[in-house]
Amino acid sequence: MIVTPLDSAILDSKEQYVFYHKMLDFALKELISSVKKHELCTQQELIFFNQYCDLLSYSIEAMRVKYMYDQEDNMKVDLTKSGLPNYLEFRYLFNDLSLKGNYLNKLKDVSELQEEFLTQLLHKKQPIKKDKLFEAASIVYYTSVEQKFIFNRFVQGKIIDAPEGSAASYMTSWSFYDVSNNRPYVCFMYFDYEGKSIESYKQEIYEVLKSTADRDMDLDIMAYGIDRKLPDIQPKHIKRIDLGPFHNVFAKDGDEVTHVILENIANKNIPLESYAVALSIDEVISGSQFTEGGYFSKQTLQKWKTVQHKKYVFAPHRIIQLLYSKTPEIMGTLEKPPFEVSSLQ
Repeated sequence: MIVTPLDSAILDSKEQYVFYHKMLDFALKELISSVKKHELCTQQELIFFNQYCDLLSYSIEAMRVKYMYDQEDNMKVDLTKSGLPNYLEFRYLFNDLSLKGNYLNKLKDVSELQEEFLTQLLHKKQPIKKDKLFEAASIVYYTSVEQKFIFNRFVQGKIIDAPEGSAASYMTSWSFYDVSNNRPYVCFMYFDYEGKSIESYKQEIYEVLKSTADRDMDLDIMAYGIDRKLPDIQPKHIKRIDLGPFHNVFAKDGDEVTHVILENIANKNIPLESYAVALSIDEVISGSQFTEGGYFSKQTLQKWKTVQHKKYVFAPHRIIQLLYSKTPEIMGTLEKPPFEVSSLQ
């Protein structure tokens, strides 16, 4: 039995740590599969969504290897608003890998460490010491993990021609990990361009997105900021996916879904590994245009329609039953009935 200190943001035992990573990895894969199955994104959006989720999964697996046998540091998890690793963990991981050349020079040769393991197991008939396991894990971590695949605070996708039937000629995507609520977001923008060549304007678009659309905010405010700072493009449709919260035994937020899960785990009505994942999709579309400024500084801006907010929940069958029983009012606010995903065995 794993006892979770709900007043702590640190998983202070390796049993908790292994269990958390297994549950998070499983839930994330189930979420990706279900988003595709229920067509919550277009085909092109789904390709980008999978790529960003792959970066997230890769980073979480890298954390698992890094901390597995570390006796000094413990990974911090946001227990209040996301249930995912704290944003600082991604930053530490990225910065740490920039120095991996220095660390590799200090580690033993693989063959030497293998010889020590064999001597300990076969000749001395004793288990491998934790510091040696950590040394082996460090070799795996520093030789196999690539910094460029770590989910950073802001990840920019390429500008491509929009799929046929889209609201505009071009589309781009980006993702960010919000510092305030420790959750990842994936965004898509469809836009028209008035200049001769989009290639010469791409870098400016990327820079504006990084400075203007890199955190959680009202979507219409984000759309207006992008539109105002990029006078040569006309944004027509912006879509943002919020991944989380991840409701599980490690969470301690005041969310009713989390409370239902924790209460029923405590009463042993459901197993310890029970979970649910929330996902929200916000969209805003341009309805018309208006001109702002004086004679010498006119700029055409978009008049945005009301932001559409859609909330979804993904959970195993037993959890869905509980949510309908305990929180029917929340179920009534969802865009669609909860999507069933597999239970973690």
